[in-house]
Amino acid sequence: MNNYTIVKNKFLAIKIHIIGWFLLLLAPYFSTRQVYQSILPDQYVYSNIALLALCFVLISVFYLNYFILIHRFLFKKKYWQYFVLLILSIAFAFSVSGGILSFSDFHPHQLAEMSPLIKDIQPIIKVNGLLMLIISIVTSTLLAVNMRLKESEAENFSAQIASLKSQINPHFLFNTLNNIYAIAIDTSPKAADMVDKLSEMMRYTMRDTQKDYVLLEDEVNYIDNYIELQKVRLDRRVKLDYSVKGEFEAFQLAPMLLMPFIENAFKHGVSTDQRCEIKISIKVEKEELRLEVTNRKVDLQTETSESSGLGIENTKRRLELLYPSRHLLSISETSRDFIVLLQIHLS
Repeated sequence: MNNYTIVKNKFLAIKIHIIGWFLLLLAPYFSTRQVYQSILPDQYVYSNIALLALCFVLISVFYLNYFILIHRFLFKKKYWQYFVLLILSIAFAFSVSGGILSFSDFHPHQLAEMSPLIKDIQPIIKVNGLLMLIISIVTSTLLAVNMRLKESEAENFSAQIASLKSQINPHFLFNTLNNIYAIAIDTSPKAADMVDKLSEMMRYTMRDTQKDYVLLEDEVNYIDNYIELQKVRLDRRVKLDYSVKGEFEAFQLAPMLLMPFIENAFKHGVSTDQRCEIKISIKVEKEELRLEVTNRKVDLQTETSESSGLGIENTKRRLELLYPSRHLLSISETSRDFIVLLQIHLS
């Protein structure tokens, strides 16, 4: 999506919000104005002040809920915090609107004293205001949920497109790899083993990464093959410590969530003229997956064409969308090392 499309979508969203608020507030404006004008012709201007205060409450609660509370609490399943802060937000909005009324020297009870009819219709006005507040909260929640679903679909679509781009005539590639394997198995068993691992990796990326979730065992097997192929190109100056512990058979994981961090370690932690060290640990204990990746910092390499999968930033976003309250990602660095710690609750 180019910048023009993004800006165009933002302006469209702003227009929709403006039109929505206009339509929502149009009916109470005319109805309240007409009622006050018919009962108290000299005092109907106060109905505009009351509507202004109501507008402030509705709009402030709507956007506090839409931009802050839902994303930081509701989506992360912090339900108690969400409801408490929502109530506090409503109370804050009413307090400020009360200040608006006080500043204008308008007090609703004074109008009730001027006419018994005003006193009779005030409960109806209050109920209508409460209904509009509920509509504001529900609408902001539905819009945020809809936006979240669209973002999730877009992320999955991007992942599928990235995978599809790598599928250049897959049957030809597999047939070629099988032919190379058949030739190499007699003359060079090591080369044949490399071809076999590469074939497994390609089959996994073309077949399984299109799914929403894959077996964790298959994901780890893909990482095993990737590291075995990396070992072939690494010289003796690179110290690689790779360990896998735990039972993986019972769990599933969104595909290619771990690989970007591992690829990044090989991409930025390997140098031909420096001592390098990479540590990778994958562990499952109970229902907790733990990935630790540490690589010693090296000078920047001139060759940067090697892709790091979907990238660290995209992977962060996928984690937020797929495991919003079930993951912990820590990326830190010291003067010597770059460290990644990822924990995912798999249940």
